[in-house]
Amino acid sequence: MKTISQNKIIVVSMALLLCVTMLLSACGKKQLPELWNNATYTDDTVLGEGTKTVDVYVTAAEKSVKLTIKTDAETLGEALKALSLIDGDESEFGMYVKVVNGMTADYDVDASWWGFNKVLADGTREMMMSGVDSANIADGEAYELIYSK
Repeated sequence: MKTISQNKIIVVSMALLLCVTMLLSACGKKQLPELWNNATYTDDTVLGEGTKTVDVYVTAAEKSVKLTIKTDAETLGEALKALSLIDGDESEFGMYVKVVNGMTADYDVDASWWGFNKVLADGTREMMMSGVDSANIADGEAYELIYSK
């Protein structure tokens, strides 16, 4: 009789230990989507110095980070270039942004590109009709650069 009772205790104890181990492993750092492997910032970050504060959401592969930019720049492109947050090809139409926060979107390679939105006070997004490098900014505004494919 005692052997059966001891075996039950051992089996139940091992099952509980396995459950606790699985729960704790789920609480560890989550794996980022592959696109984020080259990202400069993977958590919300405050960058720069200046009198204006502008939030820039970088959204890709179901993840988003908020980069709070402090700047005296007149345009968003100027502020982001100064902090090495964007890169791309210059043309007579302005900058074609290919790299945002270290992540590359290249239409010629895989039909991906960076969309540019203004984030309104209610949280909705409105597509910008100008490029990042010509978007004049004011204190308290928010924008989004979104990876699209």
